Amino acid sequence: MGFLTMMQDDLVVPFPTEVLGVEVTVEGLELNAAGEIVAICSRGEYRQPIAVVDLPLPAETPEGADWIDAYRQWRS
Repeated sequence: MGFLTMMQDDLVVPFPTEVLGVEVTVEGLELNAAGEIVAICSRGEYRQPIAVVDLPLPAETPEGADWIDAYRQWRS
């Protein structure tokens, strides 16, 4: 829960990224039913949670993305 709180406080959203070759917008973060942190990605009217550990970050990372890196390290 601490990582989620820090990401929600420090990660600047929205930001664009690419998932499976499709440009999406990361709108925010939340916990899924399994207790994993997921990024809520949108494209038009569609929304899809993507696990933060699997989320590709853009070349120009948004401010606060270091918390995503820290979470990935902690999970591995």
